[in-house]
Amino acid sequence: MNIIMTVWDFFATNILTQPAYFIGLIVFIGYLLLKKPIYDAFAGFIKATVGYMILSVGSSGLVGNFRPILVGLKDRFNLHAMVIDPYFGQNAVTEGLQEQFGRTFSQVMILLLIAFIMNLVLVRLKKWTKMRAVFTTGHVQMQQASTAFWLILFCFPKLGSTPILIVMGLILGLYWAVGSNLTVEITQELTEGGGFAIAHQQMFGIALFGSIAKKMKGENSKRLDDLKFPGFLSIFNENMVATSILMFLFFGAILMVLGKDYLVEAGFIAETQNFFFYTMTTAFNFAVYLAILQLGVRTFVTELTNSFQGISNSFLPGAVPGIDCAAVFGFGSSNAVTVGFLMGALGQFLAIGALLLMHSPTLVIAGFVPVFFDNAVIAVYADNRGGIKAAMLLPFISGLIQVFGSALIAGWVGLSQYGGYLGMFDWATVWPIFTVIMKYAGYVGVGIVVLILVAIPQLQYRKHPDTYFLITEDYDAYLEKVEAASAEEKEKLQWQN
Repeated sequence: MNIIMTVWDFFATNILTQPAYFIGLIVFIGYLLLKKPIYDAFAGFIKATVGYMILSVGSSGLVGNFRPILVGLKDRFNLHAMVIDPYFGQNAVTEGLQEQFGRTFSQVMILLLIAFIMNLVLVRLKKWTKMRAVFTTGHVQMQQASTAFWLILFCFPKLGSTPILIVMGLILGLYWAVGSNLTVEITQELTEGGGFAIAHQQMFGIALFGSIAKKMKGENSKRLDDLKFPGFLSIFNENMVATSILMFLFFGAILMVLGKDYLVEAGFIAETQNFFFYTMTTAFNFAVYLAILQLGVRTFVTELTNSFQGISNSFLPGAVPGIDCAAVFGFGSSNAVTVGFLMGALGQFLAIGALLLMHSPTLVIAGFVPVFFDNAVIAVYADNRGGIKAAMLLPFISGLIQVFGSALIAGWVGLSQYGGYLGMFDWATVWPIFTVIMKYAGYVGVGIVVLILVAIPQLQYRKHPDTYFLITEDYDAYLEKVEAASAEEKEKLQWQN
């Protein structure tokens, strides 16, 4: 048993929770299963790994670029509150686990293993479970395993180590399989058969807002890319220019409120540095890191989706990989990313202001990861399905929900006192609901949560059983079938009229 745990610890530490290497390993194995020469498989491993590293540079740059604002708003106005951010959330669990429950963080790694195996088994049995996506985003798995560990312990604090891990592994593994499965259709539609799903922190949010966006679409609905500005406003037709100008206004307004004196005192800029050019550089860096992120997406996604056919054909027929939500930034409207971020930030800041006015016992500080990645991703899908109005309204609503939902759940379960909570859409909505059910209904509540999760893909399947598996197995054949059905439906309507 010790040997197995040692091997697992090595794999989890160096590969599974390091998504660049995990994605690279999947590509390498996939190409070997496709009977590609080993040098081609190795080249695929390098391109996928380096591509994901490029994406990580872009993501980290965006987070670091926003740091002066987050730190400044906290320090300048003496706000002592929790930060809604996956990394702050994981640190909060690590800090409080021993003190609150007398448990060690090593158990979180065991939970991750059980949940991941559960995900694989559910997809392998897709004929019955109707689940088609494998959650491969390792760092997200770690963050979610940490927070899920805390929430379920909160519901069953006296349950023994083995039983609690089984309960947690069952629910978390189901969430990974069901959540990523919910994003299959909408992602295939956005990417025109890209061959992947989303495995992140807002999977239920993507499905929910994607459905709402579709209903918001009117006959004359325009997408952001269709918006063409006249005259001097035509400079906003260029994504890089639009992003830089909008972020200059956004960053500039907040940095002016913070003031140069604070930024110098906090060590963000030198006293001799020009404040205007610092603000402009900060804003322009947003466009730079976004371009880097999109390059990383283009580099690794193609390798992953091509090679995953080998794994699908051999072990998980008809399955697709669930990957980082940033992958969708290479598809749809580039301007949707900026619009989603700005509208989500507006929603979050208004919600934080409301908490202050209401003298909420749990105060929240916006984290960059939820405010950007949740809301920018939602905007990309919303714009693709519902147009400009959906791309602006839905991220704003998401921003409100992230703050209010996180404040309620983190204050209740005791995580807010340790300074952080995961805070992204699913963890401000779906998981608080699960926690309430399990806390007040006990083991019956566990059964209810499991039944809810098991039922979701079954309901998805019932809506379109003829094309449900075809969309991942043969996208071209899927399109032909959908178009044929659509033509037949139009013919019926014309006959009726």
